[in-house]
Amino acid sequence: MSLTAFDNGKQRVIMFGGKGGVGKTTSSAATALHFAAAGRPTLIISSDRSPSLSDIFETEIGPTERPIPAVENLWGLEIGPEEVMSRWREKFGPEVYAAASALVDLGYDEIVDYVGMAPGIQEEFMLDYILERVRDGRYELIVWDTAPAGDTLRLLELPAKFLGHLRVAPRIYLQVRDGLKLDQVPFSSIIESWSALSEEISSWFRDRENVAFVLVTIPEALGVYQSRRLVEQFGRLGIEIRHMIVNHVIARPDCEFHRQRQAMQAPYLRMLSQEYGGRMEIVSVPARPWEIKGVERLMEMERILFADQANDGSI
Repeated sequence: MSLTAFDNGKQRVIMFGGKGGVGKTTSSAATALHFAAAGRPTLIISSDRSPSLSDIFETEIGPTERPIPAVENLWGLEIGPEEVMSRWREKFGPEVYAAASALVDLGYDEIVDYVGMAPGIQEEFMLDYILERVRDGRYELIVWDTAPAGDTLRLLELPAKFLGHLRVAPRIYLQVRDGLKLDQVPFSSIIESWSALSEEISSWFRDRENVAFVLVTIPEALGVYQSRRLVEQFGRLGIEIRHMIVNHVIARPDCEFHRQRQAMQAPYLRMLSQEYGGRMEIVSVPARPWEIKGVERLMEMERILFADQANDGSI
């Protein structure tokens, strides 16, 4: 099988997730190349704490959206937690300080940094940032190389906790205001707007017409068992995973070492097929003797992932 379709071209974001070291970045980079080559303006984002898009594309990418040389219609961005927090401060810092300084006598940095520590606020802003990129119309598609599995789950879980935090905040604000006999201050309006934003983001990212999630794994115990847990945990979040890439499969063993590796992989491949073959599109990617690095090698990966699909850019 191949990644022949992502729900009839409706999605604007394709997320790649899985445990570390299974090939998420190469899979997402090859997918981004596929759609860029089809003429669709595409942004590939890595939010990994140790991003490797620059290494794979063999060009400096970094925290500013920039075109990837020698590839038309493709831009790249590597954005870590520090950059996310910096952009949050830039966007929301002034209004947070203006509102909170009416309640407490602290400096700008102290107030903004303290509010920025609220559970889920960085994750909320990361999702908000991507949603802004979707809506500003510069890109038809965003391919998102997420952090390793645990961080990806945290990314999608914590906005709900942030929303819960915001539901309590108005009561605290009213108690403080009344206790200090303060006039109305704009903090409540910020809470209301953030609550609406959180609801909107949470709903948008759980709609499979907007977002497709691709689970990447390898046919070994740690990869398969982690994938099984992820499918269950994402299901509890209301997110259905419908695409899986299995990397490093020994397809044609030509020595005793590879024959033993193939025998080791066989039960895990059967397990994945039996458990998910009826509800997921599963792509097996044969192991290669060379590293996948540079546009030429990534295009070879792209041809494997999209082997049954004409290069027409439809999802």
